[in-house]
Amino acid sequence: MEKIDSIGIVGGGPAALFAVKHLISENIYPQTLYVFEKSARIGAGMPYSKEGAAGEHVANVSANELPELPETFLSFIQRKPYPNHPDFSDYRNINEYKVIPRLILGDYMEEQFKILLNTARKMGVAVKVLTETTVTDIRKKDHIFEIVTSGNEIYECSATIICTGHHWPKKYEGNKNGWYDSPYPPSKFSAATNYPIAIRGTSLTAVDAIKTLARLNGTFSEEDDEITYTLHEKSNNFCLTLFSKRGYLPALRFHSEGSAFSEGWIMSQEEIFEYKEKNGGFVDLNYVFERNFKQPLRKKNEKFYNEIKDLTIEQFVEKMLTLREELDSFELFKAEYYEAQKSIERHQTIAWKETLSAFSYAINYPAKHFSAEDMIRMKKTLLPLISVIIASLPQSSYKEIIALYNQGLISLVSVDDESHVEPHQEEGAIYHYTDHHTGDEKSDHFRMYIDAVGQQPVQFNDIPFRTLRDEGLISSGYLKFKDTKTGKLQFEEDNKKILKIDPDNYYLRVDGLNINDYFQALDDYGKVTENLFIMTVPYIAGLNPDYSGLDFCDTAGKRIATSLKSGIIADKIVS
Repeated sequence: MEKIDSIGIVGGGPAALFAVKHLISENIYPQTLYVFEKSARIGAGMPYSKEGAAGEHVANVSANELPELPETFLSFIQRKPYPNHPDFSDYRNINEYKVIPRLILGDYMEEQFKILLNTARKMGVAVKVLTETTVTDIRKKDHIFEIVTSGNEIYECSATIICTGHHWPKKYEGNKNGWYDSPYPPSKFSAATNYPIAIRGTSLTAVDAIKTLARLNGTFSEEDDEITYTLHEKSNNFCLTLFSKRGYLPALRFHSEGSAFSEGWIMSQEEIFEYKEKNGGFVDLNYVFERNFKQPLRKKNEKFYNEIKDLTIEQFVEKMLTLREELDSFELFKAEYYEAQKSIERHQTIAWKETLSAFSYAINYPAKHFSAEDMIRMKKTLLPLISVIIASLPQSSYKEIIALYNQGLISLVSVDDESHVEPHQEEGAIYHYTDHHTGDEKSDHFRMYIDAVGQQPVQFNDIPFRTLRDEGLISSGYLKFKDTKTGKLQFEEDNKKILKIDPDNYYLRVDGLNINDYFQALDDYGKVTENLFIMTVPYIAGLNPDYSGLDFCDTAGKRIATSLKSGIIADKIVS
């Protein structure tokens, strides 16, 4: 292992912040630390800056759930109060369980990043922060990485951590009036829209769009804890139609006992290795479900555990989703609100939901050791339930959506896999779908269409660092089929996603890149590209199928720092 005398971090948002936190906690002090950030700020990233939020947007975490940083959130507010924000103007009155506006959280993380970088400087590190700097390529020459910027400057680093964060590619936006490939930045919506709008998706991304558009076309007012909505006179025809493949609205935030996530939830490297040794080279999804969901649930709520202890994953998911399918989405939304509200008022968690959220976090780390069969099964069965529960919509956002619903201004259309959207010749989009209730085929024109399905994985050929791709220093993610017959059947059905290596070995190609347990990039041969680490979530979504924001960044940052400190080179064994 070569000496690490300089580290380059590409991207300067929350992932970079937590990477630096753990470099310091592991006493890794290179001679030079570069941070390259395309925007003007560090620490906030896209979700917590004006690139991804406006004043109305709140995080789905509260102060008591934040991973540890140099200064507590309360201490930060004591130092820098927000006089115009009643909930954050006085640190003595802050409710630690209240969600934080995203822009305030961004300010906090920017401050923490600056504190950490100053700590590194005090330890003799030459810290060079290059804001408004886009990295266009990363090359490797011998044991040195050359980081190339848009101004054709080249910086040499002995280790590189890619933390480029969210990625919102544009398909038609900018060329087609009324078509938006994402709701970001929210500032692009600046005028009232006196006509119906289509939003694809019901995730927190869709809620961001709803909150912004509602404010451009009307006013929310609150009285006795109830929120009402009044349209502006010029927006009489404004309304929102949400299109969703499953027809689910996100679950509501409930009381959580601090961060449910910790290293203790995750199978250790030793446990994974031992389990694979005894079980044919794979970690079994059923085992992880038992270890990381059923057993922790047993400790929190034995009554509910006894109801589900004998259920398979498929049976458990069916039990949990049946209610969602039987009830009108908005009526279920209301029922869940009262359940969540009771949880918050009594400071009592909803055990199965909290445990499932923690399980979704824990499953990331053994997931790259699953068989292809288990990965397919997890994506098909478990992720639809997990994605609903971990969305964790804040109560204030719920109240605004229900205020729109009570005025008949928001509706939800459940569509199937055959539904699709295409640009309209003049403006907006045409949504083609089959009506779930009548079975009629429809083609509805909307003058404005917003794609809000949330962050999608970035595929190998779309990774922006060309030399890493061309020279085979990064590779597509893949998992081996446990059963050759299953692999062969899948290959015959879809040979684009299934690779046949020889007559007996079939592999499932997954989204994004191949990484090991330390977030090290793996090359074309499955070997580690030494000192190249990937924390960018959309780049590794295939082998990291679920992630929980800041907690994910904290855990990944720790793994990377551990690897750098000890010189770990751990190839992901797939054979």
